[in-house]
Amino acid sequence: MSLLASVVERPSDVVQRVTSASAERPLLRVVTTRAEFDALEPAWNALFARAGRNTHLFQTFNWLWHWANHFLPKAGERGPGLAVVTAHAEGRLIMVWPLVVERVGPLTVLEWMGEPVSQYGDVLMEARPDAEALLRAAFDLVTQRTGASVVNLRRVRGDSVVAPLLESIGASVTAELKAPFLDLASAPSFAVYETRYSSNARRNRKRQRRRLAERGALELVWHTEGAKAAALTSEAFQLKRQWMQHRGLVSPALSDPRTERFFTDAVRSVSHPAGCHVIGLICAGRPVALEIGVRAKGRTAIHIIAYDLEFEKMAAGALLMEDSIRRASDDGLAVFDLLAPGDGYKLDWADDAVVVRDWAVAPTLSGRLYLHLYLNGARPTLKRGVEALPIGARRKLAQLLTRGREA
Repeated sequence: MSLLASVVERPSDVVQRVTSASAERPLLRVVTTRAEFDALEPAWNALFARAGRNTHLFQTFNWLWHWANHFLPKAGERGPGLAVVTAHAEGRLIMVWPLVVERVGPLTVLEWMGEPVSQYGDVLMEARPDAEALLRAAFDLVTQRTGASVVNLRRVRGDSVVAPLLESIGASVTAELKAPFLDLASAPSFAVYETRYSSNARRNRKRQRRRLAERGALELVWHTEGAKAAALTSEAFQLKRQWMQHRGLVSPALSDPRTERFFTDAVRSVSHPAGCHVIGLICAGRPVALEIGVRAKGRTAIHIIAYDLEFEKMAAGALLMEDSIRRASDDGLAVFDLLAPGDGYKLDWADDAVVVRDWAVAPTLSGRLYLHLYLNGARPTLKRGVEALPIGARRKLAQLLTRGREA
């Protein structure tokens, strides 16, 4: 039996009722306009308050509201369009699946709303006995409605709401990473928590902090709104780009000017706070290490950490990491999330890690070709090729890509 029944088409959405054993069948809809998205704000916030997990930092309304301000195309421009699937039942919003659809050459690609700034993709949904049927119906509806050639869902946690659906429909894993985290709730204080690190590591950080203090007075600053927050956010991006260029690393997201504008607004915003903060280690009045993070429901995720290359040997980045963990512990947060990928320095700090996968489904022949030839073929090959280049060549490539973005 089909999961869907009674289709009603409207100018800007599709409404369908899901076959369900519950008293009222959930009503599915695809939201495609900015006005409709904005109208969801109170119901979305209420759904997050009662059903959101602490891993849903990037599925809050305010986070995606800022994303829409910077990444949705203006009139006459090309870019992603909204394809947000919602479900209502018993007079309330019970599910939000935040997606966008974009034309890429001959393909219609469906992906997470929030790319490239969101680090986990997932569905917000109340716990329900018909959850599996509801997710499958939502997937069928949005792929039919958008005519998607390929559904490319990146950064899906192994413990996410949507992961079981992707497994059950035979989606392909196109990449797999680990997201390390610290279990701060396992200790009553930071003083107790830090005893799990070796005595040598703790002594080294104390020595490095003394060396840094010889350069000038140290200060730890914390901002969640206003002009100072915006200024430090921009400084963090400048330091991060310098560090990446020095390492010969390439990041299309960081070289995209919209990413910096997004974070600047998200950190400084008062009207739509997205849980963002910027914390900085200041030496003699000069920022030597900066971190941009996101908090929700007892979890803090470190999105961007950057340090001044002049202070690299003094471990300015590691010292700020220690200060940030202490701050999170003192604030009573349960989890300090270092996000993917699971780089060595992150694993040195972490207690454990969760698997994060990129998933892809191709409903059409052109989509299947894209999946096999590019997502599973050319893209990982190109990535390995770039990583194998000498650092000088990688630096030149990074400079070319950055200039291309800025142009």
